[in-house]
Amino acid sequence: MTDSTRETGIKGPPETKATGWVPDARPGNAGGIGNTTVLMSWSGGKDSCLALYEIQRSASYRVAALLTTMTRDYDRISMHGVRRLLLEKQAGSLGLPLHQVLISKGATNEEYETKLIEAVSAYSDQGIDSVVFGDLFLEDIKTYRDQFLARHGLRGIYPVWMRNTTELIKEFIELGFKAIVICVDPKALDESFAGSIIDDEFLASLPANVDPCGENGEFHTFVLDGPNFAQPVEFSVGETVSRDGFWFCDLLLQ
Repeated sequence: MTDSTRETGIKGPPETKATGWVPDARPGNAGGIGNTTVLMSWSGGKDSCLALYEIQRSASYRVAALLTTMTRDYDRISMHGVRRLLLEKQAGSLGLPLHQVLISKGATNEEYETKLIEAVSAYSDQGIDSVVFGDLFLEDIKTYRDQFLARHGLRGIYPVWMRNTTELIKEFIELGFKAIVICVDPKALDESFAGSIIDDEFLASLPANVDPCGENGEFHTFVLDGPNFAQPVEFSVGETVSRDGFWFCDLLLQ
C-alpha cells in the first residue's frame, strides 16, 4: 500500500488514467489559487506530498484542508506512527489547515468510512465534492476509493497515478524534498532501513524486488522539507521499535 492508503481510512484503485486530473504545465506552487476547492488525503508521506505539489502547481485547484486519520489512543498518524505534534508542524510549514480524523485503536473499516464522511461533510458549505489521493498503481485500492466516494456523491483525484515510480522518486529528490523512512515491513526490508533518509544512496541500497516508492507497503515515510514548505520540520530520531509486525522509527519534535 502507498503512504496514503489508510491515512483517511479508505482503500482504493483503478482505471487507466487519473480521474478528474487536468495537469498544468506551469511551474511554481499556486497554493490557494484556483476555482475548484478540494480536500487532500494526507499521510504526511512522500506520495501524498507529491500529489499535493502537483495540485498546487495547477491553477485549477485550491486545497481547503489536509485530512489525516489519527489513532486516538496513540495520538499518532494511523498506520505510520508519526506523532501528532510533528504532523501539526508539517501542516503549518505547508501553510494548510489540518483536519484530524480521529479513530480508535483497532478500528473497523466501517468506523474509518464513517469518520471520513463526517470529516468531508464539514466542508459541504464550500461545495467540495473531490478528495485528492497520492495512489500510484494499486488498482484495488483506487477502485475501492472510487466506489466508496461515489456512494456519497464524491470523486477522487489522482495526480500521480500511473507515474513511473523510479522516475517519480528521483524527481522527488531532485525537487528538494526531504523525507525519512518511519515504517518498514520486515518481510521486504531489514530493520536497518528504518530511519533512513530518502536519497540516492537509499535508492541504490533497495533490493531489486522492492518498489522504489514503497507502493506495495515495503516502507512508509514522513516528509520534512520541500519546495512547498516554508521551513523544515525540525526533529530528532528516537528508538526503533517492533509493533504489529512492522518496524517503526520514532521521530521526536525539536
